Amino acid sequence: MVCLSTGNLRWAGKARSAVEMKQQVRDMARKRGKHMPVSVEKIPYGGWPNCYRVTNGRIELIATSDVGPRVIRLGFVGGCNEFAEFEGQMGLMGGNEWRSYGGHRLWHSPESRSRTYFPDNDPVAVEIVPQGIELTPNPETNCGVQKSLVLTMDPEKPRVLVEHHLKNVGVWEMEMAAWCLSVMAPGGVGFAPQAADTDEEGLLPNRVLALWQYTEMSDPRYSWGSGLIRLRQDATRPPTKVGMMVTAGWAGYANGSRLFLKQFAYDQDMPYPDGGCSVELYTDQHMLEVESLSPLQIVEPGETISQVEAWSLIDGFSLSAEDGEAIGQIEKWLE
Repeated sequence: MVCLSTGNLRWAGKARSAVEMKQQVRDMARKRGKHMPVSVEKIPYGGWPNCYRVTNGRIELIATSDVGPRVIRLGFVGGCNEFAEFEGQMGLMGGNEWRSYGGHRLWHSPESRSRTYFPDNDPVAVEIVPQGIELTPNPETNCGVQKSLVLTMDPEKPRVLVEHHLKNVGVWEMEMAAWCLSVMAPGGVGFAPQAADTDEEGLLPNRVLALWQYTEMSDPRYSWGSGLIRLRQDATRPPTKVGMMVTAGWAGYANGSRLFLKQFAYDQDMPYPDGGCSVELYTDQHMLEVESLSPLQIVEPGETISQVEAWSLIDGFSLSAEDGEAIGQIEKWLE
């Protein structure tokens, strides 16, 4: 059984369900015919002998199957990796120590030292699916959660649909949310839009902001703008983190002349973890994470919760310093 909330979900400001999000991309691909220019091949990468490359000729992703899973690379063909890679961890396998590796990963929230940091250092089952791959590691023995990722690439556009699934394979109910973390390469700026919804009289609060004990609001890496909250990665400064309620259903990362944009559903009728956060930004000296979170739900044994992200890569992009103009730039790329 898959748990999908019945409230009003919003994706890029439009009411649609997570199921509709997936169906839209698949229908679009089917209309282009049976022979899709998306290829999947098994390759070595970063010291791991068994990785899978998915490409449409414009962009490519590489996912690990020796560990993880991790989407360890995402970028334009022949271009740099938009995701971070941690050199000292590349190619490592096995062991009981949790490693980030870099790339994109799936966790479950709320964060807990005993539950969240399960070492995912063992092989992952891979299935070739139309226009992509499905990655399924062994269940996490410490809590009885089965993760899986389904990655499907648009045959023409620089766009990837990422389905994140968490199944309770244990014997007790669990309260959790899907937590989708994109670990971005250093040197850029992460951002998310502030909520714009208000009541008619403007008397009620319309935004949620979560701060961690190591967050300093005077930190110069933050820009608390009128439309965007921005966080700049800086190799000279310590960790910091902020969470927020993002009703518009998108967040991103600008690095050099490139934009990484992720879109996801927001359900205004469901609770979210960490005090109501659907997006969190974290950075340290090495990277910046752009994280989306699903609603917080009670998951019975045998049930599955999901979070769907749509990724887009845009080249030739320069993020405006003015929030209104920047949001206008980004909204051109929302689908």
